Amino acid sequence: MAVTEGDNVKVEYVGRFEDGEVFDSSREDVAADAEIQHPNREYEPLDFEVGAGEVVEGFDEAVVGMEEGEEKEVTVPPEKGYGERSDENIVEYERDEFEEALGEEPEVGMHIHTQDAHGDVVDVEDDTVVVDFNHELAGETLVFEIEVVEVA
Repeated sequence: MAVTEGDNVKVEYVGRFEDGEVFDSSREDVAADAEIQHPNREYEPLDFEVGAGEVVEGFDEAVVGMEEGEEKEVTVPPEKGYGERSDENIVEYERDEFEEALGEEPEVGMHIHTQDAHGDVVDVEDDTVVVDFNHELAGETLVFEIEVVEVA
């Protein structure tokens, strides 16, 4: 049975940059080989509803029409992945206000969460703090190896 929108699927995947570097995988052995393994992560097939916006658009579109057990490789451009990088997602804050809201002194590389987003501190000056709220994969063309392991 071919995958259609609205189906629940489980897929194994490997995500790579165009140069072949692995950035994510549902397969623990691949993550370990790429030295990106996370100790608190359970490595298992990705389970999602096709067409529900639970994964990036290009990945979602790629599984439509696939059969259980089928494998394919798909290239996802930024506009169907995590979008292009945007200067609008880089925000400058008054350092005093930022420190007060955060409750600690900011440092470059610090990861922060707000009610609506998360970002990384990219610059700290005497009076200002700059946070980049772009997704870490924004602007990247991504290559996914996908294997459909279950269709429900």
